[in-house]
Amino acid sequence: MQAYEFYAKPENGMIKIPDKYKMQITTEMQVILLEKKQWKFDREEANARRRTDLISQPFLNTSGWKFDKEEANER
Repeated sequence: MQAYEFYAKPENGMIKIPDKYKMQITTEMQVILLEKKQWKFDREEANARRRTDLISQPFLNTSGWKFDKEEANER
């Protein structure tokens, strides 16, 4: 499945496919519409959540830990 991304403003319920994609799109397509304003809000919210998740994760210093793969596989 090939994906094409572009911004378009509907006119009378129709969305114009940009000229650079017209020759590539020759079969029936599955279309998913994302409202630009909503998409931007969701993206900012997701980034804010990601930053919060990183802050809330504990930091573990593992530099002094010894790990032996063979010993772990014996168990």
